[in-house]
Amino acid sequence: MKQLASGAMDSNLMVWNFKPQMRAYRFVGHKDSILSVNFSPSGHLVASASRDKTIRLWIPSVKGESTVFKAHTATVRSVEFSPDGQHLVSASDDKTVKVWTVHRQRFQFSLSQHQNWVRCAKWSPDGRLIVSGSDDKTVKIWDRTSKECVHTFFEHGGFVNHVAFHPSGTCIAAAGTDSTVKVWDIRMNKLLQHYQAHTSAVNSLSFHPSGNYLITASNDSTLKILDLLEGRLFYTLHGHQGPATAVAFSRSGEYFASGGSDEQVMVWKTNFDQIDYNEVLQSHKLRTVEEPRPHIHDIHPRSPQPRQILPSSAPRVDARTEPRNMSAPPPSVTNVGPAMFAQPMVNGSAKSGLHQLEMSSADIDRRGLLDDPTSPQQPSAPVTIPLEERNLPVQLSKTLEQIVSQLDVITQTVSILEQRMTMTENKLRECLDNQQKITLQVRPNE
Repeated sequence: MKQLASGAMDSNLMVWNFKPQMRAYRFVGHKDSILSVNFSPSGHLVASASRDKTIRLWIPSVKGESTVFKAHTATVRSVEFSPDGQHLVSASDDKTVKVWTVHRQRFQFSLSQHQNWVRCAKWSPDGRLIVSGSDDKTVKIWDRTSKECVHTFFEHGGFVNHVAFHPSGTCIAAAGTDSTVKVWDIRMNKLLQHYQAHTSAVNSLSFHPSGNYLITASNDSTLKILDLLEGRLFYTLHGHQGPATAVAFSRSGEYFASGGSDEQVMVWKTNFDQIDYNEVLQSHKLRTVEEPRPHIHDIHPRSPQPRQILPSSAPRVDARTEPRNMSAPPPSVTNVGPAMFAQPMVNGSAKSGLHQLEMSSADIDRRGLLDDPTSPQQPSAPVTIPLEERNLPVQLSKTLEQIVSQLDVITQTVSILEQRMTMTENKLRECLDNQQKITLQVRPNE
């Protein structure tokens, strides 16, 4: 692992470099707390979501260049790159899931069937499905092509804080404020496993790349590793002095990182399994090539075979450790963060003046910032990050600018309408609640 990205209440994006020496870069741009960060599959870009209602796309270099995505009308709680790196999916308190294009930097479409804040949205490994979790206590599966919800799971008894796809693409997991973690098979739409290992709300979860383990982070300040093959709690990890708010495995599965309200980011060595991860990942890759993943509509339901679910009183395996204090001695921090473009994206469309960024491998090696945490050494050829082509005739450029400006107006109008619809829904819900209360008061008198 070479890099780690983190966001916090201080509105700064931090990129931590571990090799060749410990060094941290602080990216400034957001105007409020950062709630989600994600590396692109290539490692050349980082996306961040914030309470300031925006998404920022960063090039993690010493220049700190970024561009802004605006279309949400409330806090953006989650952002993730698609497996091919061409799209972003975001979840927001405006009750929508939105999909964006990365290189053309455009808002594409919204998914709007949730009845409350959407806490998290994630891609399936093949990029054809999206899973989302909401404060309406539901988990929804969306088809990216049809833009329709293909199934809704209602089993959670509290808000759904986090969702994720299993590496095989056949299962999903969700964590909620009811202190539980649930695993479903999306081919059968059946609940397979239910864990109640934590004593407080579960904030985050992450599948090990092998698919055999699931790690969770909770307000009870612990991390727990669940053995999915055995259907049991495997480890309990103590380290954070307050709620553990985020956790994620590295892409190789050799490490995992956690963050908490104690302002600490901890990096852990994955030593709980003796399996050769490279062999497991290679077998997954071969299986994926030879047997393409079926689509959710291509498989007929079959009888479920859920694993035995152990009760919450199952014996705990306590792996208390002395975590290495990464802040002593503190790494040197470099402040970066001017805007990538003179004019940011407004309401889902980028202004003119975009350009192509090209960096040589020598620049990359010198800066040590564009490597993905697990990617091999970069080739000697120049690395190009295509953002938008500019070699266009003048007349065509003017026409495109007019179209973009019209799209800006349309997108802004849609955003205003969404906001008004949300207000109307809230008022209608209040009226229905009041009417129900009045009915309950009248009936006893009768």
